[in-house]
Amino acid sequence: MKRRSLFLAIAAGLLVSGVGALDARAGYVPLPTTLDKLLPTGIGSPPFTTVNGVPTGGELLTFSNFTYSSSTTVGIVTTPGLPPASIFVVNPYTAGPETGFTLNSSLNALAGTFVDVSIGYTVTAPAGQLINDAFLSTTGGLLGTTGGYSVSETLSNGVTLNANLGKPIDGPVYFPGVNSLAVSKDIFLNGGNGGVSLSVITQAFSSTGVPEPSSMALLGIGMTGFLAFRRLFKRHAVA
Repeated sequence: MKRRSLFLAIAAGLLVSGVGALDARAGYVPLPTTLDKLLPTGIGSPPFTTVNGVPTGGELLTFSNFTYSSSTTVGIVTTPGLPPASIFVVNPYTAGPETGFTLNSSLNALAGTFVDVSIGYTVTAPAGQLINDAFLSTTGGLLGTTGGYSVSETLSNGVTLNANLGKPIDGPVYFPGVNSLAVSKDIFLNGGNGGVSLSVITQAFSSTGVPEPSSMALLGIGMTGFLAFRRLFKRHAVA
């Protein structure tokens, strides 16, 4: 009986350590943070973050592999690296079944200037979940009579979303479920004759709980190991 209790205690400890493996991985960045903190530095594990969709019962999406580039053009002179990634504050976002993040910033283009920003990342659902829609929204304003902004993005499954000054919301756009998506986002501001600002970009996804074959296989392997250990302890007890 004592040996059986010891075995159960060891099994429970292994289960708890496995569940907490995600949070223990090096490179995890809690939100809120600035976008530059999510870019790879070449030192240690690549950074990543997670967003827990509490309203959906704990849907946990992982965001990783962030990339960033930007440029500002005034007349015929283009300056790469402006604006910097640090002006974007990344906050978790949940609304109903949608889980993701917002990019809050003071991004703007002055009159007669153009700003071009590219942001990329990968979103991954937990094992047994498939992402099946994407949602994009923006908040900004025009200070003159000409100019504007647009946010367009392409997902690795071929789905595209677009939001601009006249159409600030796109989606949710539904598609066959996938476990992971690469997102390529392009942000363009035309300052026109008075300037334009873009203060909030919201990106969200939802997923459904569909068991994957790999998850079922891992469960089977775990059960097989559990039974093998149990038989082993029984033999020792008899001996």
